[in-house]
Amino acid sequence: MQVPMGIKLFQPLYITTTFLIFLSLILVFPVLAVDPFTQGLLSLKTEILDNSNSLKDWILPSGSTDKIHACSWSGVKCNENSSLIIGLDLSVKNLGGVLSENQFSVFSDLVELNLSHNSFSEKLPVGIFKLKNLRSLDISRNNFSGHFPSGISNLDSLVILDAFSNSFSGPLPKDASEIESLKVLNFAGSYFSGPIPSEYGSFKNLDFIHLAGNSLSGKIPPELGMLKTVIHMEIGYNLYEGTIPWELGNMSKLQYLDIASANLSGSIPKELTNLTNLESLFLFRNQLSGKIPWEFGKIISLSSLDLSDNYLSGPIPESFSELKNLNLLSVMYNDLSGTVPEGIAKLPQLDTLLLWDNWFKGSLPEDLGKYSKLKYVDVSTNYLVGSIPPSICSGGMLQRLILFSNNFTGGLSPSLSNCSSLVRIRIEDNLFSGDISLNFGKFPDLSYVDMSRNRFTGGIPTDIALASNLEYFNVSNNPNLGGVISEKTLSLYALQNFSATNCSISGDFPPFGPCKSLLVLELSMNNVSGILPQSISNCQNLVSLDLANNNLSGQIPVGLASLPDISVVDLSHNSFSGSIPAKFGSSSSLQLLNVSFNDLSGLIPFDKSFKVMDSSAFWGNPKLCGTQLRPCRGPNGLELGSRKTQKLAWVLITCGIIVLAITAAFFGVFYFRRRGQGQWKMVSFSGFPRFTANDVLRSFNSIEEATDMVPPLAGSDCKAVLPTGITVLVKKIEWRPERMNAMMDLISRMGNARHKNLTRLLGFCYDKCVAYLLCDYLPNGNLAERIRTKRDWATKHKIIVAVAKGLCYLHHDCYPAIPHGDLKTNNIVFDENMEPHLTEFGVKFLIQLNNGPSVARVGNEAGEIERAIQEELYRDVYNFGELILEILTNGKLSNAVTSIQNTSKEVLLREVLDENDVAPSSSVQEEIKLVLEVASLCTRVRPSDRPSMEVALKLVTGLKKQS
Repeated sequence: MQVPMGIKLFQPLYITTTFLIFLSLILVFPVLAVDPFTQGLLSLKTEILDNSNSLKDWILPSGSTDKIHACSWSGVKCNENSSLIIGLDLSVKNLGGVLSENQFSVFSDLVELNLSHNSFSEKLPVGIFKLKNLRSLDISRNNFSGHFPSGISNLDSLVILDAFSNSFSGPLPKDASEIESLKVLNFAGSYFSGPIPSEYGSFKNLDFIHLAGNSLSGKIPPELGMLKTVIHMEIGYNLYEGTIPWELGNMSKLQYLDIASANLSGSIPKELTNLTNLESLFLFRNQLSGKIPWEFGKIISLSSLDLSDNYLSGPIPESFSELKNLNLLSVMYNDLSGTVPEGIAKLPQLDTLLLWDNWFKGSLPEDLGKYSKLKYVDVSTNYLVGSIPPSICSGGMLQRLILFSNNFTGGLSPSLSNCSSLVRIRIEDNLFSGDISLNFGKFPDLSYVDMSRNRFTGGIPTDIALASNLEYFNVSNNPNLGGVISEKTLSLYALQNFSATNCSISGDFPPFGPCKSLLVLELSMNNVSGILPQSISNCQNLVSLDLANNNLSGQIPVGLASLPDISVVDLSHNSFSGSIPAKFGSSSSLQLLNVSFNDLSGLIPFDKSFKVMDSSAFWGNPKLCGTQLRPCRGPNGLELGSRKTQKLAWVLITCGIIVLAITAAFFGVFYFRRRGQGQWKMVSFSGFPRFTANDVLRSFNSIEEATDMVPPLAGSDCKAVLPTGITVLVKKIEWRPERMNAMMDLISRMGNARHKNLTRLLGFCYDKCVAYLLCDYLPNGNLAERIRTKRDWATKHKIIVAVAKGLCYLHHDCYPAIPHGDLKTNNIVFDENMEPHLTEFGVKFLIQLNNGPSVARVGNEAGEIERAIQEELYRDVYNFGELILEILTNGKLSNAVTSIQNTSKEVLLREVLDENDVAPSSSVQEEIKLVLEVASLCTRVRPSDRPSMEVALKLVTGLKKQS
């Protein structure tokens, strides 16, 4: 084919131009020749969600180089001549996304890979297992899910494998045991299920194994005893069955062993005492029984021993006196008995001694504290006698001294007067006597003192005013205490609760100074005289005031009626005169005003809050009149408050209400539209990880980044899985901004309530309009779902006792008491061991607090229960009686009034025995009869005739001491 002449002329020029352009591209843009490692990282970056722009420096440089471009990037580690990438650390960069399977294949020389503390999700890319040179793999604290991929054994150089806190499920990977070089294995905090592979006993060089916080089951394999190199083993917080394998006693190098909260039963194998290098042993919250092995005294290296919350019996072995390195000894919440060994006092490193809720008797060791620097001592709820050991604070570090509910006698130890480290003293419910001889000026950090229910004399010491951080002070029910109340006592800056009921205190009521923090003041059943000073208006946060049964006179201060949060006022059985301040009628928080048996006169206010009060609150005032007592008549004989005289007032009030309602509706819509604009905050209670609000909100919103506007949950309750794999129940509580602080006070009290038969409130996330309460999620349903299931008597009795223990704790061990408020079968849930737990306690009051006056706002640990919620405590007892009846009859009988009060005991007993297939001659009959009698007592018509939960518990347990 012939080429046209024009094209022939231009062909050399075209070829020359093309060559020059290609040459210039090579000279000017050499950077376009990207090495495969850099290209691989850029490809990885395209899969990563980087909301914080943490990888902003992962870009191509402008100049040329013969080395790997990525060596200068953050998180990238190269060898000395920058020719190979040997380390990739992307930890704590707020990264997320799903990683593809072969994304890491190009990094065949990688020695370290760290993806921890991010939000990577879905399956772990199996391509990682092709990195044959890898020595450290850290994928902890992400959200990888699904089964852990097979093939980990290909990493035959691996030393560290950390997969803590993900969402893996299915079985633990058996082939991990084939990695002979492995020293650290961490699969904790996921959802692994099934048994621990017996192959895990074949690791050759393992130092550290952590499998806790999963859903592992089955028996603990005895093969773990073959791990001769392991120093640290944590396998608790799972759902095992059976006992602790005695073979674990063969782990000769073991220093740390934690099998807590693991559903283990049986006795503690004495072979564990062969672990002569053991420093920490945690077996708490199981179902272990039998005696503590005497041979534990041979483990001289032991520094921390926690056997609490089990069913252990017998004494503390005398051999414990040989444990010279022991600093923590916790055997609380067991059935231990006998005396506390004298040798315990001679342990030089002991700083924490927790023996509460057992059956110990006798005296505490005379030298306790003499040879060690004790910090925490709790021996409460035992049968101990004698005096406080004189040297208990000799080490100068004692912070908490908890001795309540024993039979201690004598005076306060002189050594306590110089114990400047004390923060908390609880010695209530004992037989102490003599003066309260403490040098309060030397307690700069003292915040809580409870000396109630003793036999102290000599009055309240005046130097209490020198305890600048004191928040709670209770000396109630020391009938011969005597003395007077000084002005400075009620002016402590931090003081929230002051209780001195039934103490024979006399003298005039002192004026109030700056009492900004005071929430509860209780001085009833004394001989205090004079007037109640107007300076009470200084106590702007006061919630409860109880001055009943004194000799006070004069008028009720108007300033008291104007306090914004006042809820309970009891001035009964005094000599107050004049009228009831009208300001009480406009109080939005007032729940109870008891002014009975005084010399008051005039008209009882007409306001709504007064109309719901019982007339008994006004009895004993001959000159007082009103709707609750007798009609009041004016000079013309017309009845004050009659329809004729009130008609115009009601018209005006109605108009005002309509205007207010319209205004409130307008601002309500405006408010709720903007309510998501508040800042979210997080509060965690004891034992709960320190999550951020963002962590929590993201967990149940299914979004990568929590925003200020949180979508509402599907209902008031839902389940959520937090970043560490913990499943929680989320309860939504709305609040008005002006109620937020009061409601947070109550939530904090609920969060600090810890008992074996209560579901834990773990924490809460909140803004100015809403709070999300995070509670334990218990997987085995509630009693309502199982109430018609046939159970043997022992199982039913266990449920009844468990409910009684939980209620007793709320009523008698929480200060102030927390009524459950909604006790029913739906609110009794079962854990993995079918142990009953009360849930929803206190929630009713939270809702009431938001919708109405401040019925529940009290300070932390703020005194005995307010009279305003006494009725709810009575109702709890009544509901407990009804619950007993439901359990005994498999849900067939629940109305106690009809079933118990209107049916003969013989007929009712026969029905219950028939329902439980118990023969009348059976030995079980007497036990059922006793429990049925408790139900009858608890459901008496008059609330005051019902037993306390403390009494009810003793009855249903056959007078055994409460837990």
